[in-house]
Amino acid sequence: MTIDSYRSGNIIIDGNTYTSDVIIYPDHVDGSWWRKQGHRLSIDDLRGILEARPEVLVVGMGSPGLMQVPPETSDHIEAQGIELVVEPTDKACKTYNLLKDSRRVVAALHLTC
Repeated sequence: MTIDSYRSGNIIIDGNTYTSDVIIYPDHVDGSWWRKQGHRLSIDDLRGILEARPEVLVVGMGSPGLMQVPPETSDHIEAQGIELVVEPTDKACKTYNLLKDSRRVVAALHLTC
């Protein structure tokens, strides 16, 4: 999976356009990802990701970076042995593309604010 382009509210992955938040797994894209509390990432929002057992989880916090990853969520992710990278979504897209061929990486991307 390769992120071809991103702009606020729109991402193109392997030629397919998505306008809702996405999770990019090594073998597919979940184009209907939604969090229980909108701009707060909880452990419950990550069940499928944790089951996929990535080495790295890249979280895109939105264009200006308004989505928050509370300490209890980041602590839980890291306790699973998963490296966590949290960045504004434009930078997270670049990070994902850099890592995807060398590490087992999953990206959870908030596309707007």
